[in-house]
Amino acid sequence: MRPGEVEESPYVRVGDRLPGDPVPDPGLGDESAPAPPRGPTPRSLARALPALLIAGGVLYGLLTPREFTAVPFFTAAPLIAAPLSSLRTTALTGVAAVAAMYAVRARGGEHPAVGVVTDVVTVATVALLAVAINRVVRIGDRRLASAREIAEAAQRALLPEPAERIGGFEIAARYEAARQDAFIGGDLYAVQDSPHGVRLVVGDVRGKGLGAVAAVAVVIGAFREAAEQEATLEAVAQRLERALAREGTRRDGIDAFEGFTTAVLAELPHGDGVVRIVNRGHPPPLLLYADGTLRTLAAPEPALPLGMGDLGMWPDRAQEEEFPSGATLLLHTDGLSEARDRHGRFYDPERRLAGRTFPDPAALLDRLADEVREHSGGGMADDMALLAVRRP
Repeated sequence: MRPGEVEESPYVRVGDRLPGDPVPDPGLGDESAPAPPRGPTPRSLARALPALLIAGGVLYGLLTPREFTAVPFFTAAPLIAAPLSSLRTTALTGVAAVAAMYAVRARGGEHPAVGVVTDVVTVATVALLAVAINRVVRIGDRRLASAREIAEAAQRALLPEPAERIGGFEIAARYEAARQDAFIGGDLYAVQDSPHGVRLVVGDVRGKGLGAVAAVAVVIGAFREAAEQEATLEAVAQRLERALAREGTRRDGIDAFEGFTTAVLAELPHGDGVVRIVNRGHPPPLLLYADGTLRTLAAPEPALPLGMGDLGMWPDRAQEEEFPSGATLLLHTDGLSEARDRHGRFYDPERRLAGRTFPDPAALLDRLADEVREHSGGGMADDMALLAVRRP
């Protein structure tokens, strides 16, 4: 620091408080979010639409001259029911549409004319087609459900949820996929107890698809082995660097040259109230104190992500910070800080979390996941991995 300069505090102030100041009202920040407005969901409205169409067709047929036809109403009803309802409901909708069509066209006691028969046959044909569509959709749903089960099993194998207590620390982890039908992505987390303390990693592999999943497997496998064997956190980071370099030589195409992984590694020594951090191009961790004060643990010097050693190598230097009792360390991927609302505004975890307290790490992650979903309107642009650790 140069003479005359004022050191910028890394803490996020809540009022005039800093760590060690009097604890605020225990309820601060723990209030529940307002309940979402209740009402019919779009899916329930869509399921009611076939009945409304049949009713509308009946009214149209009764209130218009006989030359007009309500066939579009009665054919649309079973077609809409087919992808949304069960086979039985789809079939009953078709029968109801055919019966209503006949009742409307044959009113007045006259014998059916050619036009009446044609309309009824048309609705009956579409009703049978809707039943066939329903069968195809249900087969596809079963296949998709099977694929989801496989994806969930693969995710549990790659990213098992850690125990609630490891090495005396309270632990919680979450993986939130940007798409509800996708379970595997490039975000990762792992926790490993070792002779040197509890070691953590949260990372984000460049890209999507099977290539990213393979890189996730490489990083987590290398981390678990290195966390047990290496004496320092810097050495663990170098092991990950070498593992990704080996993986890169086995890849074809552009990923062999541009693949990389941002990651932050943390070490919680047994019995010491400190945390050591090595950050390789990743969003900085957040430290939430017991009184609601928040501090961003930004790296003193920027560093390249893992897997980019060909561009230059600098020795890793772990930063050491105080980690007092009752504090919670939050590691996250950029899916948290880059979630946008409909106006393009980013979710700001520092501003949102400052001044708030949570009963445990799991409650913190549950609240974050809910708020990000609400902020983005349920349409997250990127996956999100969260890992929180509290010192008792």
